[in-house]
Amino acid sequence: MRNVSKRISGHGKDEEFLGFIEHIETLVSKILSLAMVVVILIAVFDLMVILGKELFFDHSVGRFNEFLVNIFGVFLSILIALEILENITAYLRKHVVQAELVVVTSLIAVARKIIILDFKKTDGVELIGLGISILALSMSYWIIRTVNNRVPNDRKAKHSDKKIGHDE
Repeated sequence: MRNVSKRISGHGKDEEFLGFIEHIETLVSKILSLAMVVVILIAVFDLMVILGKELFFDHSVGRFNEFLVNIFGVFLSILIALEILENITAYLRKHVVQAELVVVTSLIAVARKIIILDFKKTDGVELIGLGISILALSMSYWIIRTVNNRVPNDRKAKHSDKKIGHDE
């Protein structure tokens, strides 16, 4: 603890302090990446167990569509986790949060919500909210893509950290 206190107090200059903060951000990002890998592996294992159990041992007649909706929800949850991992690793590579990846992840999350939504138990306000979310995220994605495509290729290489976000 004393060592950490010395390191913090020793960073009187802005550059040194910012370097220390960047070190902490990198460490936290790596820990989050490892945690997300564990979550993804457990989710994939759980998906395999559910698939095996439902397809080979539980032959519930007339419930296959319900089973599919649940499985699609799990698949999309894993995709969302992969996108979050991609966001973290992109941050580790460039130290820039890439807005395009964040918006795509959000779109997948909203799509998952719509796929697993029980329309019998959903009121109109929630549907309107989801519709507005989709519209706002889609417009955001379009704006980001349009801005990124307008930046000339030679400027992209020089100013990639100034971009709103980009595809990898």
